[in-house]
Amino acid sequence: MNTEKIEQIRADFPILTEKIYNKQLIYFDNAATTQKPRCVVEKIEQGYYHLNANIHRGVHYLSQKATEAHEVARKSVAEFLGAGKQEEIIFTRGTTEAINLVAFSFGEAFCKAGDEVIVSVMEHHSNIVPWQMLCERKSMTLRVIPMNEKGELEMEAYKSLLNERTKIVSVTHVSNVLGTINPVREIIRLAHEKNIPVLVDGAQAVPHIKVNVIDLDADFYVFSGHKIYGPTGIGALYGKEKWLNAIPPYQGGGEMIATVTFEKTTYNELPFKFEAGTPDYIGSTAMAEALRYVQEIGIDEIAAYEHELTEYATHRLLEIENMRIIGTAREKSSVVSFLVGNIHPYDIGMLLDKLGIAVRTGHHCAQPLIDSLGIPGTVRASFAFYNTKEEIDIFIEALKRVAGMLS
Repeated sequence: MNTEKIEQIRADFPILTEKIYNKQLIYFDNAATTQKPRCVVEKIEQGYYHLNANIHRGVHYLSQKATEAHEVARKSVAEFLGAGKQEEIIFTRGTTEAINLVAFSFGEAFCKAGDEVIVSVMEHHSNIVPWQMLCERKSMTLRVIPMNEKGELEMEAYKSLLNERTKIVSVTHVSNVLGTINPVREIIRLAHEKNIPVLVDGAQAVPHIKVNVIDLDADFYVFSGHKIYGPTGIGALYGKEKWLNAIPPYQGGGEMIATVTFEKTTYNELPFKFEAGTPDYIGSTAMAEALRYVQEIGIDEIAAYEHELTEYATHRLLEIENMRIIGTAREKSSVVSFLVGNIHPYDIGMLLDKLGIAVRTGHHCAQPLIDSLGIPGTVRASFAFYNTKEEIDIFIEALKRVAGMLS
């Protein structure tokens, strides 16, 4: 990606011109949430000012136009993920709700005492806690795939965990702490050999690499809009039609019903069966606009440029004395986590903030992973296509200064 194109992209994100403590903002917290381009915010404004009406139920013009926009957004998500049918896309509040939906509904339909669920050691809390809740509810066991010292999953150990009691596997596509890109296609293939379905947490994958759910053969795939330049509070669950038809609704209310009497309720067809209540029809169209924006730039071009940024940042970080990079997998996405000597990551993050640089510190909602490494947390710098090598250079000089002060 050339300098001119990057500058054009940066111009689409007004927040990047903000000053923090009289310093130019450098935003390296993209794994937590991404900034929003003008077109996404304008889509939200347009929806509320010109197209706002509750969807699916109205015969009037605004309701019909809002319904059409919402369903076009669903089609956009399906095309972005390479799904076969738009009915296989369920709008949710984000990755967390999507995983909870599957954990509850799949658990109700297919799980019993003595069964097992497999996750990995590097999961975000949102892909641990819902499965723990299922295990507590059904007297099941949670099994964990370990990793090696580089931050790569131990595939032989994974194979040994798969057995006749395994009901579902749920793994992250990309680690939000280590940046590791997991071999999800192989994870899915091995599970399918034993007729075990797999859910993939794609929150950290879809903004950075091309995802095709049919090519992966994923049974469920989930992501959040705010991680990919869209609004907060909206996300999507892809589920194979056979699974979505086989599991019960997650919530009850309006829209997810076909008929209601006091004696019995019958449920709506897909995808509405899982979308109780008024959906975020403004958010869905804004998220679709974010996906359009990403596709216009080109996901392959984004992946190549962000890989370049990550490699450059890693190389420059190693200039710093007592630097320890946490996560050195061969296949990595745009995240670098690190520690400097015995300095607490929180102290580094606080001082970098005073210099206008936003990074994330702590356990990054992956406390079991951090505990397994025997560390208090990390400093995490995460990159997006609007970041630059010049920003990384400023970050490195600031980090050298901070490390010198705290050593």
